[in-house]
Amino acid sequence: MSAQSKIALVTGGSRGLGKNMALHLAQKGIDVILTYNSKKDEALAVVAEIEKTGRKAVALQLNTAEVKSFDVFFEEIKKVLKGTFNTNRFDFLINNAGIGIYNSFAETTEEQFDTLMNIHFKGVFFITQKALPILNDGGRIVNLSTGLARFSMPGYAAYASMKGAMETLTKYQAKELGARGIAVNIVAPGAIETDFGGGAVRDNVQLNQHVAGVTALGRVGLPDDIGGVVAFLCTDDAKWINAQRIEVSGGMNL
Repeated sequence: MSAQSKIALVTGGSRGLGKNMALHLAQKGIDVILTYNSKKDEALAVVAEIEKTGRKAVALQLNTAEVKSFDVFFEEIKKVLKGTFNTNRFDFLINNAGIGIYNSFAETTEEQFDTLMNIHFKGVFFITQKALPILNDGGRIVNLSTGLARFSMPGYAAYASMKGAMETLTKYQAKELGARGIAVNIVAPGAIETDFGGGAVRDNVQLNQHVAGVTALGRVGLPDDIGGVVAFLCTDDAKWINAQRIEVSGGMNL
C-alpha cells in the first residue's frame, strides 16, 4: 500500500452510535482510533471487529469531561499515530461522546448542568482545539447535535441547550478553519434505540410509539441509520458540504 490510509478519531466509540460510526468509517477504508470512558472490553471488541475488515484500529481511554487530561491524551495519540499508523497526523475528528441526563428545567441541578456542559460543550470545544496541530489540512470535523435543538420535549432543556451551543460553534469552526481546507459539520440524530440515557427510547414502549408516531418514516431510529451519514461526511463525495446541520431523524416533528 503506497498511500497513507486516512485516520479518524471517534470519541465514545465503544458502543451505540459511536461504535456504528467507527464500523462505517472502517467500511469506507478509514483506520480508526476510538475512545471509551469505562467500557474497555466493549471498546476492544469494536477494535477486533474493525481489524477483521482489514483496517487498523486502536482504543484509548478518555473522559471527555476532563479538560485537564487532554494534553496527556494527545501525547498518547501521537505515540499511537507513530507506532501503529506510522504517521504523525490524523484526518477526521468525530466528536460523538455523550451522555443523557433528563430532568425538567425547573428541577435540573447545577451538578447535572455542569456534567452536561463539560461533556457536550466545553469538552468538545477544547478537545477540538487541542487536536488542531495534528489534524491534517483538508481534514474533517463532525460534531453531534440532536433533533431536540430544533423541537422541544420536556426534560431535555440543559442537554438540548448544550447541543444548540454546538450548532453555533460548528459554524465558527468552519469559518475559522476554512483556510486550512477543514470542513466542519454537525449531525443531529433524532430519537435512536441505544442504551443512551438508560435506553429510554429503546425500552419504554410508550416513548417508542410516540416517537414513531411523530416521525414521517413511521419508526424509531437505529444506530445503523446514523453511522453511515457520519462516514459519508468524511469522504470526497461530501467535500463541498460545510457548516451544515444535517438532521438524521426520519422526519421527526415536521
